[in-house]
Amino acid sequence: MANMFVDRAKIFVRAGKGGDGHVSFRRELYVPNGGPDGGDGGKGGDVIFVVDSGLNTLMDFKNIRKYKATDGEEGGKRRCHGANGKDVVIKVPPGTVIKDFESGKILIDMADRVEPFVLLQGGRGGKGNQHYATSTMQAPRYAQPGQTAIEKTLVLELKMLADIGLVGFPSVGKSTLLSKVSNARPKIADYHFTTLVPNLGVVGLGEGRSFIMADIPGIIEGAAEGVGLGLDFLRHIERTRVLLHIVDGASVEGRDPIEDIDAINEELRKYSEDLLDRPTIIVANKLDVLSAEDREAVLDKLKKKYEPDKKVMAISAVTGEGVKELLNAAYDLLEKAPDSKIEFNPEISLEEYTSRVEELPYTVEKGEEEGVYLVEGPRIERMLGYTNLEDDKGFKFFQDFMVKNGIIDELKELGIQEGDEVRLYGWSFEYLE
Repeated sequence: MANMFVDRAKIFVRAGKGGDGHVSFRRELYVPNGGPDGGDGGKGGDVIFVVDSGLNTLMDFKNIRKYKATDGEEGGKRRCHGANGKDVVIKVPPGTVIKDFESGKILIDMADRVEPFVLLQGGRGGKGNQHYATSTMQAPRYAQPGQTAIEKTLVLELKMLADIGLVGFPSVGKSTLLSKVSNARPKIADYHFTTLVPNLGVVGLGEGRSFIMADIPGIIEGAAEGVGLGLDFLRHIERTRVLLHIVDGASVEGRDPIEDIDAINEELRKYSEDLLDRPTIIVANKLDVLSAEDREAVLDKLKKKYEPDKKVMAISAVTGEGVKELLNAAYDLLEKAPDSKIEFNPEISLEEYTSRVEELPYTVEKGEEEGVYLVEGPRIERMLGYTNLEDDKGFKFFQDFMVKNGIIDELKELGIQEGDEVRLYGWSFEYLE
């Protein structure tokens, strides 16, 4: 199925690491001890999302699951700045919501935003040793490492952008109605779950009046718990501003319209109370197969139960009877419906989500044993994860980290003495002044 509809995908993204600063010294004829001239590292590439209105599925993400920006290059001699890493730009269809995989929290609703969205910023490039010369240290052999790369696992969910959603059990005539009133051409067959793909169509009423209508996959009881296509159905319905609840008024398959309406409303309620408050018209379809007397009986029964909260209308999608009146009534409801586009708010701030080791918390405290101090917390864990303490350069970085982050000062405030022990997640060090 080349055009298979996929509305959920899991991907891995990584921003580029910052390039390391360079350590070098001028080597010029007649200048025996040239000053430091190590250049800065380049910035790592960003992870950027953009909405592409030509896309209507997340299918591409089934084939490509990893997206990585490139790292910044190391600085060079003669104050040469390392090249910046290349960004990775990820195109998504309108209506895509980006969530964190671990927590399930919403990071951003791309909806139909025009401007690109930088989700992860590349690491800052490290400063070369040219920046560290002082009056007392003329030839610094230290350069700053580039900032670490951020990597995340995300879930992309497609929630369609439509003004009016058609809901109802399979085979009640939703696809038939959409095909008659719009430019959509859904596949129609008389069996359950024909509409595995939400179909969108533009409905024109003349005089510049139009709206987007979506025929959303059939629902069954248990949808809110994820039975069958349920959650997919509910995911798409969240964006629609007005609902047309289609029922088989003629009970062609022996279904009771009221039981069907109540069953679907119960699924909507379990998924999101907001959906029950959406402006809704109850539409009794297939009335062309009923006698005038039976029609009246069906409509009376529905009106008694649901009006005045929800308007009840009768149509025949096959013959077109009552359809024009329904579309006009739907348009009127749309005009009165809350104007704002339904957008999902972030559930975690980007600053919190993308914080690097420098911004993470840590604790410094006395241990239960005499002369033992404990240094813990996410900042320490993260630093240990990318630092090789058995390597001279790595150990020097670790010592600088302890000073720069104020950890040594905090240990001194707690009264640490020379020869005391400092423990960090399985590592143990003797404290020396």
